[in-house]
Amino acid sequence: MYYFIGIKGTGMAALATMLYDIGEEVSGSDLEKHFFTEDELVKRGITILPFDKDNIKDNYTVIIGNAFLEDFPEVIAARSNPTCKCYRYHEFLGELMKRYKTLSVCGSHGKTTTTAMLAQVFSSFKNTGYLIGDGEGYLNRDSEFLCVESCEYRRHFLAYYPDYAIITNIEIDHVDYFHDEEDYFSAYQQFVDNVKEGVLFYGEDQYCRRLVFKIPAFSFGLDEDNDDFVAVNIEEDEEAVSFDLLFQGNFIFHFNLPFVGRHMLIDALGVISLAVLHCFDPRLIETSLSHFRAPKRRFVIEEYHDTVFIDDYAHHPTEVKVTLESARKRYPDRRIIAVFKPHRASRVWHFAAAFKEALRQADEIYLLDFTSIDDKQDGVDIDIRYLAEMIPGSHVLSEDEQGAAELARYRGEVIVFMSSKDIYNLAQTVKQKI
Repeated sequence: MYYFIGIKGTGMAALATMLYDIGEEVSGSDLEKHFFTEDELVKRGITILPFDKDNIKDNYTVIIGNAFLEDFPEVIAARSNPTCKCYRYHEFLGELMKRYKTLSVCGSHGKTTTTAMLAQVFSSFKNTGYLIGDGEGYLNRDSEFLCVESCEYRRHFLAYYPDYAIITNIEIDHVDYFHDEEDYFSAYQQFVDNVKEGVLFYGEDQYCRRLVFKIPAFSFGLDEDNDDFVAVNIEEDEEAVSFDLLFQGNFIFHFNLPFVGRHMLIDALGVISLAVLHCFDPRLIETSLSHFRAPKRRFVIEEYHDTVFIDDYAHHPTEVKVTLESARKRYPDRRIIAVFKPHRASRVWHFAAAFKEALRQADEIYLLDFTSIDDKQDGVDIDIRYLAEMIPGSHVLSEDEQGAAELARYRGEVIVFMSSKDIYNLAQTVKQKI
């Protein structure tokens, strides 16, 4: 039996479904509230129990979610049972990856979207499994490739030894753990030393350019003078982007893709570049990406009556900035209402000025307080008022019926919900109010 402590976590839920689908017995525990990640678990009939140390039985293989410290009762029970094998999530995933030809996506921003794109493209050519950070996972007994979203948090991705890797960007995050930019950069340098066959990296990122590679490495981006894979003759509108792809100065293909926002183009470039290196037909790459469905909670748009709801996982100021820019580009004639719920007090404290500038792109700003189990584990004791006081005109919003009624006043506008936590429940209540 594989038992997951915190089975509703995004990576944990994906990994649990993958093991189930290759015939393993799976169960786990979590909070007794709905998270979008549990839907695929429920479809498969995977048992989800409330937390209880007595859930741990002899001979279980226990996979521990990263939000749960060593003093958590179920973790203590598992570690103290000599018949149980215990792994942290990243440790077990590293072992699983050894069975497949692996494609790893890492970077401060864009990991989930890029991994989802990569999985879609490679699945069009090869039997490909995937683990995506929106809770989605797929695997079967005949999978040849495995695409994995690889997170740098506490250097966890150093447990992985992929065949190929895409690095989307390097911008400091997880300031509860990394000391500074150089410490953060050093983790990526260690990671690329683990890669076996080849690396694709975003060429306009200054830290990506500093990486030293022992294996073939190729840059992708928009700089015709410096990038190996480069998009030129770019044309964008409110619904799509087109461009010519060059590889080391040679024309490859003219792509037309239904993506909005420069960040989506960059993510797609990384995927296309790796696919071209595998000699996949560019026409079929374009066809596959043309049917791309955004991962859960990554700029998901729903038009409800005359109001636009956008749900995004943005939790770093750069991601907030890009999300609001994309909303403005998609809906230039509507007011943009930003609703932001942060994760980790240390991140808000460290990036407060950057959050201020990113959020000020919106016409109205609403801020929700911390609620996650790990928001203040790193010892920073602030609440959302710390950020609200820095942004004149912003509003602290309660995550309840009253807060939903306040947002429902913006009927006909664009309401952008941004958080790595469960902000989507508030969005549903707003729809009921409308």
